[in-house]
Amino acid sequence: MIVIVNYGVGNLKSVLKGIEAVKGVAKVTCDVEEIKKASGIVFPGVGAFETAIEKLKSIKDEIPDVPKLGICLGMQLFATRSYENGIHEGLNYIPGEVIRFPSVVGKVPHMGWNEIKMRRYSELFDGIEDGSMLYFVHSYYLKTEERFLIAETDYGITFASAVESKNCYGVQFHPEKSGKTGLRVLENFLKITKT
Repeated sequence: MIVIVNYGVGNLKSVLKGIEAVKGVAKVTCDVEEIKKASGIVFPGVGAFETAIEKLKSIKDEIPDVPKLGICLGMQLFATRSYENGIHEGLNYIPGEVIRFPSVVGKVPHMGWNEIKMRRYSELFDGIEDGSMLYFVHSYYLKTEERFLIAETDYGITFASAVESKNCYGVQFHPEKSGKTGLRVLENFLKITKT
């Protein structure tokens, strides 16, 4: 069973539908006992870092050591800290900082289809081609070390569009809104969790 953690952000139903579309079994919940039984955990996200991390603080130490997928804000929550509307400590699954796009990139948020450039192989991206187009909506991005990068994307600057550290995977794009390529990412995550 995949648990999609409900910490008061948007996009929960579309992530659930995406997982079900690749024949996964998932449940949206914030119940700690359900989370403890999960074979994989998805941290979705459309919303503010501060609101989400406040709700996660009470269950942070109860989250089991199983494969985790962070989507958009969910990926940013994996960081050490965020500078969105102040300074907020993250889950620190993937060392790094969440910062706002600089004004030189032009329009913020970065919204729409953009391509990914592969940096290294990851099971999460198995069968996905370099240069694939995926759907993004974000004003902040994760600045992290090169060793954690799976893929990058250019939007005035180059930013991490996918990261990995141990059994934690993060994608800045929305796989549930990215057609067949995005669904392949979700399918690959299911394979990683062995469900």
